[in-house]
Amino acid sequence: MNGEDPDLALIKRVAKEDPVAVRQLVSAKLPRVLALATRMLGDRAEAEDVSQEVFERAWRQAARWQAGRALFNTWLHVVTVNLCRDRLRRHRELTVDALPDQVDPAPRPDEALGEKERAMSVEAAVGQLPERQREAILLVHYQDMSNIEAARVLEVSVEALESLLARGRRNLRQSFGLGARDNE
Repeated sequence: MNGEDPDLALIKRVAKEDPVAVRQLVSAKLPRVLALATRMLGDRAEAEDVSQEVFERAWRQAARWQAGRALFNTWLHVVTVNLCRDRLRRHRELTVDALPDQVDPAPRPDEALGEKERAMSVEAAVGQLPERQREAILLVHYQDMSNIEAARVLEVSVEALESLLARGRRNLRQSFGLGARDNE
């Protein structure tokens, strides 16, 4: 990790139970944590529960936070991804016996899609990607993380992350009938 963690001073204040610092941390980090959890889970209520658990862990960790391990923001994303994975895994275990027929989320070729419909189609296609590809796409393209930061969150090398991104993009192009490009 290069440079100092921009959140370090705030985390130190949170560790001292400074209520202003707690509000600042939540204001600064909640929107992105909630957005990531919502995209991963596809359910706002579940995402809110995960976000609450992420910040509960942040409060407990604040007093023990050590600069240099990772950026606090990266750690928050790691916790968010892991909690979402756990929920998705539990959900799959509970519903494996009662799988409903899947509706093809792809639009009919003759349909003219408006912007909202297009966004919903993209969201559905991203949701159908294999777990690791979906996580890589969400972190880089929706959370605006660099490849290095996203690789840290997913605990993979940058090369492995780039491979996940390339496969995810290829799968998305195929979902929309655009075919795969050989130059990736």
